[in-house]
Amino acid sequence: MPHWLSLMVDSFWPLLYAGVVFTVPLTLLSFAGGLLLGFAVALARLFGPSPLVKVARFYVWFIRGTPLLVQLFVIFYGLPNIGIVLDAFPAALIGFTLNVGAYTSEVIRAAIASVPRGQWEAAYSIGMSWTQAMRRTILPQATGLAVPPLSNSFISLIKDTSLAAALTVPEIFQAAQRIASVTYEPFILYSETALIYLFFSSVLSSAQTRLEARFGRHSSPLGAAG
Repeated sequence: MPHWLSLMVDSFWPLLYAGVVFTVPLTLLSFAGGLLLGFAVALARLFGPSPLVKVARFYVWFIRGTPLLVQLFVIFYGLPNIGIVLDAFPAALIGFTLNVGAYTSEVIRAAIASVPRGQWEAAYSIGMSWTQAMRRTILPQATGLAVPPLSNSFISLIKDTSLAAALTVPEIFQAAQRIASVTYEPFILYSETALIYLFFSSVLSSAQTRLEARFGRHSSPLGAAG
């Protein structure tokens, strides 16, 4: 067996283990938290009082206007200067969640705003409250519009988690760095790491296609409220 292939085989399981134990949970937890945060921020910007709207706009402006790596460094390396010390994984989780929240809030806000005003009026005309109209009429339609960009954000996030290596989180890229420092074969290790990320992204892209098809069928107008 060639040396490069032997090295890839030997390093595959440590890299996959790092992906399953750290990269995937970090991605799932960050996206779930970011989605909830993004939904709250989107509602604040669309329906909140003026002070809340300004706070939400500032949050989105700040997060979207600063590099993700800098945000992670501020949380992990900067906060200890004011007495807030976080372990690497929680710090990365907070950083990715805040970042995802800002971007998903714009997607969700645009999706909700794109639902015709007549849908609100139709829901109110049959006696729905604001909450019922949102849950049973507006959100089903907005979801169909939001799924493709949200899926793209999720796929991007699983690649962005490689930045957590800078915080010493032992995810895939950090594991590859550790092995490369011992084997002195960075080209082979980093190429294999790229292939593993490509595998994860391909699986998610396949899932995205199925989600888009599903929500495309079920995101009908007021009939879903029935």
